[in-house]
Amino acid sequence: MDDKNFKENYILVNLEGVRIEQPSQKPIILLREHNGDRFLPIWVGNFEASSIVLEMVNFKFPRPMTHDLIINIFDVFKIKVKRIVISKIIKDTFFAFLDLKKDDEDNITIDLRPSDAIAIAVRLKSPIYVAENVLKKAGLKITSIEEEVKKFRDFLNHASPEDFNI
Repeated sequence: MDDKNFKENYILVNLEGVRIEQPSQKPIILLREHNGDRFLPIWVGNFEASSIVLEMVNFKFPRPMTHDLIINIFDVFKIKVKRIVISKIIKDTFFAFLDLKKDDEDNITIDLRPSDAIAIAVRLKSPIYVAENVLKKAGLKITSIEEEVKKFRDFLNHASPEDFNI
């Protein structure tokens, strides 16, 4: 898909953070439409949520974790992450892919879970896109979230690995 058609069908989003849903205590990645008011919540596992949050607060383990290993492999083979894309939702399961580029070769697309894609994007500061039809189907319009986001960011600024039972 060329970039013009891509931008017509996919929406740039920002990672707002990771929250814990009540009362289930399940982690949720919260994406927000860039320059918009739609949010996309994606439920994820504890490990993936921890990986994202710890990177957001710049915590580094002494040895590479799985997502760091993937990035190290990309570096060795001079592969660039162009963007990550949450491409579809089927029966409440989100699908994503990495859009990769190596030198002058054609783009390489790799299927993976959205949580892993976002964990990679957060480390590389890669853009995150969501298919418009996914935002229409699973997105939420939340107008009074700004205060909650501020509280969550305050929490992230003071979070430590102990807060995540690591």
